Amino acid sequence: MNPQQFTQEAPSKRKLAATTAIALAGAGLLLVTIVLPAEYGVDPLHAGAALGLTAMSAPVTAKAVEVPAGAMLDKPVQEGPIAHYSGAYKVDSAVFKLGPYEYLEYKYRLEKDASMMFSWTATGAVTHDFHGDPGSGKGAEQSYDKKDRQASSGTLVAPFAGMHGWFWENPSGETITITLNSSGFYSSAMESRSDRTRRAHELTSVKPTADTGKNESK
Repeated sequence: MNPQQFTQEAPSKRKLAATTAIALAGAGLLLVTIVLPAEYGVDPLHAGAALGLTAMSAPVTAKAVEVPAGAMLDKPVQEGPIAHYSGAYKVDSAVFKLGPYEYLEYKYRLEKDASMMFSWTATGAVTHDFHGDPGSGKGAEQSYDKKDRQASSGTLVAPFAGMHGWFWENPSGETITITLNSSGFYSSAMESRSDRTRRAHELTSVKPTADTGKNESK
């Protein structure tokens, strides 16, 4: 055989230029139609949207937890260890004077699973019952802490919807002053005394401002 039969001619510069141009055009087409839409969300030819590639570059956002609004504004919606409330966070401070052998009840309205923090002190030991009343009739009250005390601090997660609070009675012949501070997701407060008088207390709502994120009280 003649070795010259296997000798191939080198491609001409013109053919090389044409091949290179075709390769560059193909790479550019892939860049514009696939890479840019999928990786960066850039879709000048709208081919990425047609192929469903632009969704790959969209940021992943967490689904917002919708807190229902309605009559029971302070009922929490549980999300793992976090409870979300649509109602305002409230604070309350009250001072009560009990004459000799007088008593009073002071309760907050909480929905089931709503939380409250509290701290109270008295100038003398008082007969005390921290309890809840679902309002379903006599005998339905549930006692949480029933003993003579002069002070108490803690938290409550309401086991049912209803009125939750304290019965205090002065067992002595001297006037006793009780000072209470509380905060939580309650909606109202009522004071009932041994002389059969009842008085609703005004509560302070704490809401974050929309522009700064700081809290403001109303």
